Amino acid sequence: MEYISSVQNPRVKAWKKLHKKKERDRSGLFIIEGRHLVEEALKAGLNVKDLIIEEGVELSKEWDVCDVLRVEVPERVMKEICETETPQGIAAICELPDRQNILFEKGKFLLIDNVQDPGNIGTMVRTADAAGLDGIILGEGCADPFSGKVLRATQGSLFHISVQKMDLHEAIERCKENGVPVFGTSLHGSTFNAIAPQENFALLLGNEGSGVDPTLLKQTDQNLYIPIHGEAESLNVGVAAGILMYHLRGD
Repeated sequence: MEYISSVQNPRVKAWKKLHKKKERDRSGLFIIEGRHLVEEALKAGLNVKDLIIEEGVELSKEWDVCDVLRVEVPERVMKEICETETPQGIAAICELPDRQNILFEKGKFLLIDNVQDPGNIGTMVRTADAAGLDGIILGEGCADPFSGKVLRATQGSLFHISVQKMDLHEAIERCKENGVPVFGTSLHGSTFNAIAPQENFALLLGNEGSGVDPTLLKQTDQNLYIPIHGEAESLNVGVAAGILMYHLRGD
């Protein structure tokens, strides 16, 4: 095990830079914080390059980290590299997974248009994982799934489901070419419970303020909405996604 004591160490500075998307894209690496996320990354078989452990923190005996470089650091270094105010004493540097492999031949997919809030992206990824979806497509304007805020909101689900960035017009066309019906979300559509559960589907959701791009809605097979029975102006997009995903899968 290596030991790094200074916040001025070049490796510490390099780890800290991974909180920026530009550096993640350049290096092909990302940083995760906390025992649960590290455990989920190991379970999912991600390539963990460095395991950073604060002095006095014990690793789980169940973790298979024999081939992982372990670096011990004092509390001040851990605080330097972590975004959270109270780090849990464990962080890891991982390779970005190569998941450009969604084929759209069959399955259940979530398409997300211009959702910028990291918490909402994280919630939708976590819910899609729970609902057993096969893949998520992030279109233009979406928060980066490997930012710290999104990662924490997914609670590790990002490591268990394919998430791909792609032009949504192309994604919709590929779904339709393969016989996968595409359901958009719009106030001018049909109520969601008028649609029977589907063996295969793609669900398209958009920004809470402006909704889905109208040019995308013109490509869908049908557009749906969730009725508002109270005084709320709208539903949170993460909540709406959960209702629609579970309805469309039907169990």
